[in-house]
Order: sequence, then C-alpha cells, then structure tokens
Amino acid sequence: MSISAATVDRGFWRRLVPPTPMSRRLATQSILFSTGEGAFNTGSAVFLTQVVGMSASKVGLALTIVNVAEFLLAYPAGRLVDHLGPKRVWAATTWGRAACFLALPFVGSFEQYLTVGLFFAVFGSAGHSSYQAYVVDVLPRKERVETQAYLYSALNLGFTLGAVVGGIALATGSLDVIRWSPWFAALLMAVNGFWITRLPAAPHDLRVRSGAARVRPSGPGPLRNRGWILVTFCLGVLWTNQTLLNVVIPLWLVEATDAPHVLLAWLFGTNTVLCIFLPAYTSKGVRDLRDAMRYVWISTAFFVVSCLITMVTHSTVGLVTVLLVWLGHVTVTGAELFVSGASWSVQAELMDPRRRGEYQGVGDVSRALGSMWAPALFTFLAMEWGADGWLVIAGIVVAASALMGPSLGMATRFRDRHFPLDQQPVVATEAVAGEAVAGEVTGPAAP
Repeated sequence: MSISAATVDRGFWRRLVPPTPMSRRLATQSILFSTGEGAFNTGSAVFLTQVVGMSASKVGLALTIVNVAEFLLAYPAGRLVDHLGPKRVWAATTWGRAACFLALPFVGSFEQYLTVGLFFAVFGSAGHSSYQAYVVDVLPRKERVETQAYLYSALNLGFTLGAVVGGIALATGSLDVIRWSPWFAALLMAVNGFWITRLPAAPHDLRVRSGAARVRPSGPGPLRNRGWILVTFCLGVLWTNQTLLNVVIPLWLVEATDAPHVLLAWLFGTNTVLCIFLPAYTSKGVRDLRDAMRYVWISTAFFVVSCLITMVTHSTVGLVTVLLVWLGHVTVTGAELFVSGASWSVQAELMDPRRRGEYQGVGDVSRALGSMWAPALFTFLAMEWGADGWLVIAGIVVAASALMGPSLGMATRFRDRHFPLDQQPVVATEAVAGEAVAGEVTGPAAP
C-alpha cells in the first residue's frame, strides 16, 4: 500500500509539534525567551560600541568579567534553587532579566554596563539552574529526553525570530531605535516570567511548600560524586563542537581557504534550520544511559569527520572548497544534535532529585571547565599547526569520549548507592502528590 505525499507531509509537520500539553507550554516559554534574547544579541555589538560608546577591547573585557562571574555563581545558584524551589527562582530570575533589559538604554559607560552585566550574571546562573531543574523534575521520566529535544528546537526557532527582529532594528540605521530596542526583549521577558508562573508546580516546588525541602537531604552531595563531575566535564569537551561551529571553521574559511565570505551566512543558516527541524528525530533513540553512550560516539564520529573534511579545504579551490566547508559545517551540526540527546539523558538519569539545582550548578561548573579553553586552543591548533592541528582537535574529543564510558559507570554506581531510581522521592506527602497530579492534568498551579 502506497503512502501519499500529503500523508507523509502531514506526518512530518505533526512530528515538529510537541506531543503533550506540558511540552507545548514549555516550548512556548522557550520561544518567548529566545526571541527576546536573539533580538538583543543580533544588535548587541552595535548597541555596545555605538550607543554605549565602548571600544571593542572594553566590550570584550566586560563580557569576560560577566562570564567569569556567571561561572563562579553557578554552584551557589544551584543551592538556592534547591532551597527555594525551581519554579519560583525561574520566574524571579526571568523578571530580573527583564529589569536588566529595561536598564540598558540608560547605560552610558563601561562601569554602568558592567554593573548591569553582573546582574545579568546573577540572574543567568540562577535562571539556568532553575530552568533545567524544573524541566527534569516536572516531566515523567520517559518524556524527558523527547521533550527537551522539542525545547531545543523551540529555542533555535526563537533565536531565528529574534535575529529577524534585531535585523529590522539594525536596518533602520537609527541609533535611537537601537538604543531602545532592549525594551522589546524586556517585554518578552516580562511575559515569559508571567507564563512561567502559570506552569504547574514541580515536585520539588511542592516539597518546598510542605517544608520537606528545608531539611538538607541525607547522603553525599554532587561535589563528592566524582562520576558526575567527570561526566559533565567530558560533556563540556564534547560541546566544543560549538567552538568549531561558531569560531574555528568561520576563521578557517576566512584565513585559510578561497571560499567567499558570504558562505558564512549559509553555514549559520544551515545550522539553525537543522537544529529547528531535526532534534525531535535525532533524540528518539535515547532511552537510557547505554543509548546516551552510543550517541556520544556518534557525535564524536561526526566531529572527527568534520575536522578531516575541513582540514583538506586548505588545498582545494573554487566550488570544491565551498561544498567541503559546507559539508564540514553540516557534520559538526550532527555532532551537536547527537551530543544533545546524550546530555539530556545524563541529566534525567544521574541527578539526585532532592538536589537537582545543586547538581545542575556543579554540572555547569565542570562543563565550563571542559570547554572554556577551547576557543584559544582550537584556534591556535587549526591556524598555526594546520592539518596536524585539526588531528589534535579530533583526538581531544575522541579522548573525552573514551573517558565518558568509565565516568558514566562511576556516576551510575554512586547513584545506585545513594539515590537509586526506584527509591527516588516524588513528593513529600500523599496530599502534595495529589496536588502535583492535579496540577499536571487539569491546569497550572496558582502563581
């Protein structure tokens, strides 16, 4: 029996829509957030240099200080999330970001921007930990990886929409429009914060309400879970595909190939489109940690192939160079898609549900340690060592993947000793459990 093209078409588009009411509500939140962020980020360089009046070196210094602050705040922010509940912290930090965007048009110096930037760092650290803790906590275990794939697509869609809005602001050529453009992001952040309050309370939020979360959980925390630290460090190394994608391959294209510079727009466009349409498909094969490890190796294979393809474009010419550089970018996008699925599975399976915020904070720190060195090292290796440098880059990621297997084993044994999955608490009492079920089935909890 043949299947009509229309039926296949409908099935394809239906797969792009999150399948459950909760996943659709979370996807809406993701689009609100990333549209606002994307709109500002698109014109941020012009805003900071021409509106605020900072030099490029001062912009770089300010952003570096903000990034370091966010890194240092990750662990205490995670502890705060566990203490106050992920939904409450997530909504509050979203409104905090809205306030920061509201303040930006009045910034007129390096010192003023750095002050606002440090507030962004505070809200960014706590917001990321609370978002991740909430998503993993509120979803049934079997839905976590699939739903996060849809959220990843929604984020990329929002960033694309935001880039369009930011591009329109830039196209006006008016510094007044650019000066006040952060208020568009502020508006979306404010709406986003309200949307978050309408989501149901996660089980940990309910434990906070009942008072059960005020007592520090028994047993060792994530700082003593060497397996978790190593796993997240290895994931940080694997996520250096983003350094390849956004830094090294573009620089290589400009400095080491004869490809036209306009190809960069096609490269980033291809990545965005693939990351909107494919996560729901590529995540389908991840059901447990064994699948996650398989996805790690698939991601690594794509990464290595990308390095090998890009490496040879130094000596190709014309259309061959264009096609190979594009193919190198497509394969590194494959590395991104498959390591995403592995990362979501690790989050779902290896975090203590009583300490998800704390685990997220420790994971953020170790992931950063696994990737923060990559822009400088990978750029040096590729641009100075040429083919040998690309082989070293590939070797670093292969080594991280090889370490990932025993690290997962350590983290799994730690979990089974201290918080086995079949004994993980969901809510503090039967009454609270009933509220959680009602919140998820019938509608949002009261803000």
